[in-house]
Amino acid sequence: MLDLNPETICYLIQTARSFHVKESVSLPEEPMNFSDDWVLQVLASHVEDFTYQEFILAVRDLEPDQQANLVALVWLGRGDYEGHEWRAALRRAREDLTPYTAEYLIANPYLSDYLLSGLDQLGYSCEE
Repeated sequence: MLDLNPETICYLIQTARSFHVKESVSLPEEPMNFSDDWVLQVLASHVEDFTYQEFILAVRDLEPDQQANLVALVWLGRGDYEGHEWRAALRRAREDLTPYTAEYLIANPYLSDYLLSGLDQLGYSCEE
């Protein structure tokens, strides 16, 4: 079902949490628009942040299909799709993939919660 190692997802969850809890990080819950420009503008002040860079590089190092798995997992955890609709979510994520997928993901202040919920719906967890 999931075409990405859950350990990788758990690492990204931890990295996203570390980034989002910093006092200097302020991300709006609702974007003004959904363009790639919005994501880049919001994150522009964080490009020097090591945790931000670590997350971006980790996602960019993934194969496009693995990046699509992350996006579909977020959508699943956010409630856009249900567990039985995984293939549809993944198909849509593959269609919507952009060069800014990492930025799209980290710009979401609830990213770690959505990924955890998505993992749970597919029968995975980050517990050891």
